Amino acid sequence: MMGNAGAVDQDSLIKKFGQLLIEGEEIEIGFKLIRDTIIFTSKRLILVDIQGITGGKVEYKSIVYKTISRFSIETAGTFDLDAELKIWISSESAPSVKKQFNKSVNVYEVQKVLASHVL
Repeated sequence: MMGNAGAVDQDSLIKKFGQLLIEGEEIEIGFKLIRDTIIFTSKRLILVDIQGITGGKVEYKSIVYKTISRFSIETAGTFDLDAELKIWISSESAPSVKKQFNKSVNVYEVQKVLASHVL
């Protein structure tokens, strides 16, 4: 996976992905990773995976917060320019989701949003 994620404003996310939301669901925060997008809503985590060379095929993966068994954040170091989020689903031994964030993203805020839904 190349690149790392940066924050996306909420209005852009609603305009582009609002059709994915159910009644009463709200987008809390989102991040862009080259072509893919990570969206934290009030009810679930949505991973938008743009596939293929032309990007014509899109997978929308929903992860209900209650299925997340654990998660971790790794902050950016002096020589490592990005932070990383790992999420484990149910009893899997390896993380199901791994996403990298650039230094402009406060990974503690990402962790706080996730923790508020999972814990």
